[in-house]
Amino acid sequence: MFGRGRKPSRRAVEDVDLDSLLALVAESRGYTCVFSADGGSLTLGGGTEIRVRLTGLRREAGRRAREDWPSLVSEHLANAVAAAGDLLDVCDLEQAGPLLRTRVEAVDEVPDLTRVVGRHLNGELVELLTVGSRPVRPEEAGCWPIPSGEALGLAVANVRRAERLSAETVELSGTRVTRLSGRDASTATHLRWLRDYLPVPPDGVLVVLPDPYTLLVHPVDGIAVVRAIERLRVHAARNGRLSPQVHWWHDEQLTLIKADVVLQRGQTRLVVAPPPEFARVLARLAV
Repeated sequence: MFGRGRKPSRRAVEDVDLDSLLALVAESRGYTCVFSADGGSLTLGGGTEIRVRLTGLRREAGRRAREDWPSLVSEHLANAVAAAGDLLDVCDLEQAGPLLRTRVEAVDEVPDLTRVVGRHLNGELVELLTVGSRPVRPEEAGCWPIPSGEALGLAVANVRRAERLSAETVELSGTRVTRLSGRDASTATHLRWLRDYLPVPPDGVLVVLPDPYTLLVHPVDGIAVVRAIERLRVHAARNGRLSPQVHWWHDEQLTLIKADVVLQRGQTRLVVAPPPEFARVLARLAV
C-alpha cells in the first residue's frame, strides 16, 4: 500500500506527485505498492513480487510535461510487469552494457522520438540505442550512472568489436560501387571506420542505406560522381526500405543530398538539390 512503512521526509513536490500517480496506477491494476525508503524503487505485490526501478522514470518525468505523466507511468509499470520474468535487467548497466548496440532508422518510422534514446544523423535518419532487438527506453537509460551520449559510445564500441563487414565491388548500370554488408542491423555505424574497408578521398563518399544491413558507397573523387548520384538514387528508390535517398559522408557527418526522379515532357530526369558545401565540391571537381 502506498506510503506504508516510510518515514516522513522532505521530498520534492514532483516526487510526491509522481509517487501518488504510481500508486494509483498500480492499485488500479490490482497490485499493492510499497516504495523503498530512498524512493529509488517500488515493489508491486498481489502475487509474485515485482521490483520496479524508479530513478530513470523520475529523470524522464522531470523532462516531460505533467500531462504526459499518466501515460509515462502506465507504460513504465506495464513494461516492468512484462519483463518480470526476464533474466536481463536493462536498468543495470553492468548487465546491459555488453549488449548495447546501435541501429539507424528513418525518422518517419519511429512512432515517438521522445520514447527512444538516440541522436539525429540528419533530418531523415536517427541512430538509436538498442538492447537485444528493441530500442532502449529513456527511463531505462536514466537509471545508469553515465549520460546517454556515453552509453551510445559504449554501444558503438560494441558494434565495432562484434563484427567486421564484408566488402565487394558491384555495378549499378555501369557505375562501380562498394557494397558493405553485415549480419547485424548496425551496419551504418561502421561508417565511422570506413577507412578500414576502402580508401576514402578527402571529399568523402556517397552513401545509400537500402536496409539496416547494407551500405553502398562511391568515392567523391571526380566529376563522375554526378552519374553515381543518379545510379545510387535510382537503386535506393527501388530497394531502399531504410532510406530512398543518397547521402554524403564527410568529416564524420552524414548529409542528405536531396535528389528526386521527376517526369518532364515524357522523359524521366533526376533533379538534384545538393547542400551548399557539397555543391562547392561539385563545382571544384567540374573544373
